[in-house]
Amino acid sequence: MQEITRRKFIATATLATGFALAVQPISAGVITTDAKGLVAGAVKIPVKDGEIPAYRAAPATGSNFPIVLVIQEIFGVHEHIQDITRRFAKLGYLAIAPELFVRQGDVSKLSTIDQILPIVAKVPDTQVLSDLDATVDWAVKSAKGNADKLAITGFCWGGRITWLYAAHNPKVKAGVAWYGRLVGDSTDLTPKHPIDIASALKVPVLGLYGGKDTGIPLDTVNQMRDRLKSGKSKSQIIVYPDAPHAFFADYRPSYREKEAKEGWKRLLAWFKKYGV
Repeated sequence: MQEITRRKFIATATLATGFALAVQPISAGVITTDAKGLVAGAVKIPVKDGEIPAYRAAPATGSNFPIVLVIQEIFGVHEHIQDITRRFAKLGYLAIAPELFVRQGDVSKLSTIDQILPIVAKVPDTQVLSDLDATVDWAVKSAKGNADKLAITGFCWGGRITWLYAAHNPKVKAGVAWYGRLVGDSTDLTPKHPIDIASALKVPVLGLYGGKDTGIPLDTVNQMRDRLKSGKSKSQIIVYPDAPHAFFADYRPSYREKEAKEGWKRLLAWFKKYGV
């Protein structure tokens, strides 16, 4: 009975509308991308134990689209993450942002980070990687995606996952990790962190970090750089010296327009370089 209830919960969960409550007020400089010429909106992704909601955006016409997985911050798949998928779709990509915390709770309706963190802490890496595999399968079978042109990008929590998924799925052509945590304790839920997979990584990942990020010390970024040098993935890390954490998040006070725009250009060039 418990499993049936869980499946029903997953199947009926919905995506957030608007921005996460935990990051109010919203900045006046928020970027808004319309859906003109796109197919955009909520979809259901079949996973091992039911369904999870996701937001996808793609050109309204055509097929065989390159795929970009867009991985959320701790605040869930709210309007900012949805807007990023539309930005990719305007450039010809099929972009999908799956809601990866849905089994543990709905973070979009929580008003403080202190409420969100206990939910995020319960999310197993194995669950996330499996859900992303299922999302790729759905993209190819149900949304006209090209399995041979797969990329991933993620922000904050999603930045860490970007590194891990690039190590998990060798079919990924390129990844871009925005200020994702690199080191941490090994636990049952989080057995490995980016620094643990760096030397064995085969997929080229571009890391974009802020020099004034108080949550990700520069010494850990330098450790990651050293580990990457011992591998063969051609991965790189760029540090913007004056940027804080979440410098790409245009809806938050942490947004830095210059670094965000430059980082976005680097992302697109990185994807193009590796055939996505």
